Amino acid sequence: MPSRELPYPLFDADNHLYETEDALTRYLPKGYEGAVQYVNIKGRTKIAIRGQISEYIPNPTFSVVARPGAQEEYFRHGNPEGKSKREIFGEPMKSIPAFREPAPRLELMDELGIQRTLMFPTLASLIEERMRDDPELIHVVVHSLNQWLHETWSFNYKDRIFTTPVISLPIVEKAIEELDWCLERGVKCILLRPAPVPGFRGSRSFALPEFDPFWKRVQEEGVLVGMHSSDSGYSRYANDWEGSSAEMLPFKTNAFRMLNEWRPVTDAVGSMACHGLLTRFPELKIAVIENGSSWVEPLLENLAGVYKKAPEAFGEHPVDAVKRNVHVSPFWEENMADLADMIGVDKVLFGSDYPHPEGLADPVTYVDALDKKRLSDKDQADIMGGNLARLMSV
Repeated sequence: MPSRELPYPLFDADNHLYETEDALTRYLPKGYEGAVQYVNIKGRTKIAIRGQISEYIPNPTFSVVARPGAQEEYFRHGNPEGKSKREIFGEPMKSIPAFREPAPRLELMDELGIQRTLMFPTLASLIEERMRDDPELIHVVVHSLNQWLHETWSFNYKDRIFTTPVISLPIVEKAIEELDWCLERGVKCILLRPAPVPGFRGSRSFALPEFDPFWKRVQEEGVLVGMHSSDSGYSRYANDWEGSSAEMLPFKTNAFRMLNEWRPVTDAVGSMACHGLLTRFPELKIAVIENGSSWVEPLLENLAGVYKKAPEAFGEHPVDAVKRNVHVSPFWEENMADLADMIGVDKVLFGSDYPHPEGLADPVTYVDALDKKRLSDKDQADIMGGNLARLMSV
């Protein structure tokens, strides 16, 4: 049960489902069966992408998962004792139906005091980076996953759970086709990776004009774009420093990677401004989820500095563009009043990351982190749900 009832509805910008073992494969067309496989390694099930075993998610079946909020104390107080990740996570739990299916999840939401939520997949975040040299395969696997998401969760379950299908952009026409397929099925929010788009001749930004036909459709339909933290491929750059070829391993301590943890989202939002996406499409609605907010102030300061030196490179002040279009879901341990002062309280979104271990075991407690002296009752209600309800037109 939640620790209390609030006088306004909660709309959580960051909930997660755990995929079943056939989520990526159930709808794979003939000829692609070997692209994603589950293999047994010394008694443990691992996922193999095109024959390459990935450790990105240690238990990709999600039969056993970390307890919701297992890292709360870690984020509240740090790790002065230098505990291992295993010690911090503590005892795991068996996955429950509410993590896998919408009907029991709705019951759990009622118990937790959550009226509505965006529902993000979990395993999906490994797809694009591990197939980056095969853009056509990315589109095939993404569509297979989206078919499973729609069949299992739908994209709008009883106007309370809004599941976010993945859109990948390597081939623009296929991205538009995928977007239209999702729109036909009632999607309200899509999931894009904050990363360069892989292509046949290397990567490039999603904010370049070649992608304008896609963004035009997004703006026309008023669909919300969720940019959730993912494997953005930046381990390649860290590996250049570390003399390694390892994939991103989010559950293993790597101090150097932590130092640059928010580089992908900084570059993603910076590209939207510098490459003119937000100016060409001023009505786009972007929600940056589970990337915290510590990157916001440095980025805005850098954009202001660049504009001062090279205003001719922009169609408008880039800081104004970011503040107009980009919404941010800060971590509960960050200062949300300061963020509201920077980008406007109407751009701040509550997100609990439930049931992931990095999130909150009791999502309602997010409200305790709000500065009651600086944020009015209306501000708090807007952050905890009003802003997202407006964005989603629900």
